[in-house]
Amino acid sequence: MALYIYSIDEAVDRKYVVTKSMSGQANAGTLVHIMDAFDKGDGSVSVSYRVTETGQNFNMDFANLKQFCKWARPDNFIARHYENLNSKDILHYIKVTNRTFVSFYLPVLLVALVVVWVVSLLLIKGIIGIIVGVVLSAAAIAGDIFYYKYEKKHIAMDMYSKVGSNSWGVVIK
Repeated sequence: MALYIYSIDEAVDRKYVVTKSMSGQANAGTLVHIMDAFDKGDGSVSVSYRVTETGQNFNMDFANLKQFCKWARPDNFIARHYENLNSKDILHYIKVTNRTFVSFYLPVLLVALVVVWVVSLLLIKGIIGIIVGVVLSAAAIAGDIFYYKYEKKHIAMDMYSKVGSNSWGVVIK
């Protein structure tokens, strides 16, 4: 999941979740507040930010706006409830929400289909093997799509549950 902005000026005075660690500055999963940013004119951007946990200020240059968006992304949910979440939960949330069907689930589906057809054609020969292959292929496709939707929903509900139980004493299930 890529969240892009059209101008670096849109990033100023907003909080971003760092998705890629920078040595000695901000670790993945930490919240940063963009204090100032400007376009250098050659397509590169310069960003001044403060790490929320430590209060340290840093400046960083990016080759272009796309590189900045790969490094950090806006996430209002994490920004609002950052103190109720641990870094492991945030990193898992980032990992799951960055997955797309093409980048993660399609390769899994293709491997499953290859295994299904190898098994159905080598172990079960003839027309029965083809029928079993078609049925198992349909099941693999349905299972992969179901798991894709389930995992996205489950991570969101898990995060809301943790925030709800820490803040208000309510557990969402």
